[in-house]
Amino acid sequence: MTLETLRLATRKSPLALWQANDVARKLRKGFPETAIEIVGLSTEGDRNREVSLSTLGGKGVFVKELELALFSGEADFAVHSMKDVPSVLPDGLGLVAMCERADPTDALVSNRFESLRGLPRGARIGSSSLRRCLQLADAFPDLVFENLRGNVETRLKRLDDGDFEGIILATAGLERLELSHRISEKIDVDICIPSAGQGAVGIEARIDREELRPFSDYLNHVSTHLQVSCERWISQSLGATCNLPVGAHAVMGVDEAEASLQLSTFVSDLKGDRSLRVSQKAPIHASDELARQVADLLIDQGALELIEGA
Repeated sequence: MTLETLRLATRKSPLALWQANDVARKLRKGFPETAIEIVGLSTEGDRNREVSLSTLGGKGVFVKELELALFSGEADFAVHSMKDVPSVLPDGLGLVAMCERADPTDALVSNRFESLRGLPRGARIGSSSLRRCLQLADAFPDLVFENLRGNVETRLKRLDDGDFEGIILATAGLERLELSHRISEKIDVDICIPSAGQGAVGIEARIDREELRPFSDYLNHVSTHLQVSCERWISQSLGATCNLPVGAHAVMGVDEAEASLQLSTFVSDLKGDRSLRVSQKAPIHASDELARQVADLLIDQGALELIEGA
């Protein structure tokens, strides 16, 4: 059966609209007989930018309204930045596709300094992510990290107005908005492990909408789906919400002529007084077992106590 119209729910920020339009472009190429419509929605996270994400309730505040649109039938797919999607979804919804991942790293943007190491003692660094702040504060204890909310353009304006010596943003978002020239340094994942799913765009839908399967299969990038699923397993196993300082990064490689997957993780309490890092590698066919093994190692080393204390 041919679907006459497919509606994509998205936030209204420039980056979210870029992502939705990129998905729409791919679908129009694959399904020229189907009209693709963008449904822009305002979320709680977009409306309330005065408080930190941890106070507001985590990054799930960016997806709730989109999920309601799926349940009501206002939209068929919801297009998300995967780093904003909670590890546990509402009953009846599922992540049906993940588009090919862009660069998952975090980036320093500064008008006067080329790297974090080049920043002077006491330099103010803006970020909305506790995960970023705690990891970078550990590596660069002389820097001062302050909360910075808003879309990419708003944060860049705060930097340009002189409120900060540098700000930390996702590399992928800057590149998608053609702002690569603003990047001073891409931060190595050994220093700052990204959020689960960072750099990937995911598609959420009602799991009872079987007629949407051809569209989701067309969009899905298998290796990205595998990597992000492993990363999200860590947060899910720990019961971690998006506002807690948890990082997970999976990367594919070749080990002795066999495809492999390296999974690196970070967990901390809210103050950064205690943190854990666990990294393991396994053949690609054992990715599920790898995710479980890393989660178990984190739990054995006290990750649940850190999460519960947060």
